Amino acid sequence: MPPANFAPSTIWTGDNLPIMRGMNSACVDLIYLDPPFNSNRHYEAPIGSKAAGAAFKDAWTLDDVDVCEHGELAERNPAAYAVIEAACQAHGKGMQSYLIFMAVRLMEMHRILKPTGSIYLHCDDTAGAYLKMLIDGIWGADKCRGQIVWKRNSANNAGESYGRIADWILYYIKESNFTWNQPYGDIGKNELKEYRNTDSDGRRYKGNDLTAPSNNASRQFTWRGATPKSPRGWAYSLEKLEELWQSGLIHTKKDGTPSLRGHKKYLDEHPGAKVQNIWTDIQRIGNTAKERTSYPTQKPLALLDRIIKASSNPGDLVLDPFCGCATALVAADRLGRQWAGIDLSPLAIKLVKQRILEDSPLWAGPIALDAPPKRTDLGALPNYRTHRHRLYGEQEGICVGCNTHFPFRVMDVDHILPRSKGGTDHPDNLQLLCSGCNRSKGGKTMAEWRAAQAEAK
Repeated sequence: MPPANFAPSTIWTGDNLPIMRGMNSACVDLIYLDPPFNSNRHYEAPIGSKAAGAAFKDAWTLDDVDVCEHGELAERNPAAYAVIEAACQAHGKGMQSYLIFMAVRLMEMHRILKPTGSIYLHCDDTAGAYLKMLIDGIWGADKCRGQIVWKRNSANNAGESYGRIADWILYYIKESNFTWNQPYGDIGKNELKEYRNTDSDGRRYKGNDLTAPSNNASRQFTWRGATPKSPRGWAYSLEKLEELWQSGLIHTKKDGTPSLRGHKKYLDEHPGAKVQNIWTDIQRIGNTAKERTSYPTQKPLALLDRIIKASSNPGDLVLDPFCGCATALVAADRLGRQWAGIDLSPLAIKLVKQRILEDSPLWAGPIALDAPPKRTDLGALPNYRTHRHRLYGEQEGICVGCNTHFPFRVMDVDHILPRSKGGTDHPDNLQLLCSGCNRSKGGKTMAEWRAAQAEAK
């Protein structure tokens, strides 16, 4: 796999689409994104807070660029196109616009993620069902590893409806050899009560059963004065029982004989309860919490800690393409991961620097960029003009722009996605336009140019 073509600790300011298009394929280990939810709300951080100046409008309207990008999706990913069409019929053009925005970005995220990588998309029930279908269409439904419900509030007093107190986190993998480190939470109160015994050194333990259902005569014997009652026998061989006894791992009764439920299991060796897909143990950020920045949609560090630990290893590269107040980047840094982030607002650079410096006063700060990276994983591509004859034959002399036949001499090779916006000289990014259409298109993407043409009419 090619290495990343950018340095760790980089934050870009700008639209994440051209920036991701400039990244090498399969160079990111984990993607976490907390994009706009299509909530039809306006968010703004209070004056005087760390995030003062942060504001965004989470409302969507369909424009001509959306329409053209939607048309391109019909060819690039028919499944995603069908989901967006259905959402438009059921929910309206605002949802259609939002899903087009997300679809083209999710396709790039899939490309830049390593085969061992995972993606966690944070959303709520506004668009969560559509987003799940969209990712199913792009990544494959069999790549869904779970839909996590995070209880973010304890109560919501909304009238005439059930209180909305939870977010969704959609968890997908790229391939079957994905990174997974089982997360554990606190032991439940009822299980904790089982550890009622205390060893001479003060360690708490509970007694597990030393017997099991068995008709095997070799497991039905008397050992140190204890005999399992049929139809149960010893769960271990005589040799193993003696090994446990010599190691001090057998709880005894008052008469000194082994307790049948006497296999000592120590509380301090318990990894905890396996985390399930409903998370109620991670609390919202308190009003006086040190980590609070007052960024409108800030998530707690504990939430990102769990995700990053579960689906990456130290040294791995974590990307947050909607990094906002940089919680994912801060969590990744604390856990020894490399990281990169993208946000429309330069405030993200200020916040990540401020927050990481609180932990590491000698840190040099992030690398702040606004230009997309240039891909280095395509090898030495020939000059794009060398594809002119091939393209003329494939297009049968028809200009993609005006659908008119022209002689070879007036056809120009054009970049579908301009190089200034992350496009490359790869053959898949090339087409032939007549000289007139090529001049008209200029540095626009095909979707932007189509939209400009529609507006001119």
